[in-house]
Amino acid sequence: MDIFTLLMLAIGLSMDAFAVSISNGIVMCHAGFGKSCKVAGAFGLFQGLMPVIGYLIGRTFASQIQAFDHWIAFALLVFIGGKMLWEVFHEDEGENVPKGDPTDWKTLLVMAIATSIDAMAVGVTMALSGRTGLLSSSYGYLLCSLIIACVTFVICLAGVNIGCKTGNKYGKRAEIAGGIVLILIGAKILLEHLLGL
Repeated sequence: MDIFTLLMLAIGLSMDAFAVSISNGIVMCHAGFGKSCKVAGAFGLFQGLMPVIGYLIGRTFASQIQAFDHWIAFALLVFIGGKMLWEVFHEDEGENVPKGDPTDWKTLLVMAIATSIDAMAVGVTMALSGRTGLLSSSYGYLLCSLIIACVTFVICLAGVNIGCKTGNKYGKRAEIAGGIVLILIGAKILLEHLLGL
């Protein structure tokens, strides 16, 4: 996996958390930098942790599924991207707006886990895509997960601030873009394996 693909993957994965961060920003407007960092940190932490869990699961079963691993990676990414797109067009208008204090640890934990489940499937994809590029070293998956966590943190921090200033105007557009990016990355992995690129 090259750095450009990883960054696109990280941005795509973070779009759910970005949309929720915008909603949090609407609710906790002018809450201060510390609380904004708390929200972004929770999303970043779980978005970085889930690929590690997925990677370890994927490596456990890699030898049994090596012949069709690229199809699994493709299916997972298309499913995640398609799910994001479906949710954008089928959710109620106020569904994404959190109730109560979004910086409460219980609320934050639920939101962080809910928006990062998809990242576990990406970890499985990393395990199946072979040791190339950033994944060539023994601990390359940890570096990739750290980059995903950092990208998510920055994007969610921006999301809280955007929510404070503009409302929920960009949340759906971000999720649409994220879904499309994940589907394209899935197609890229499949084509690379099928065409031997």
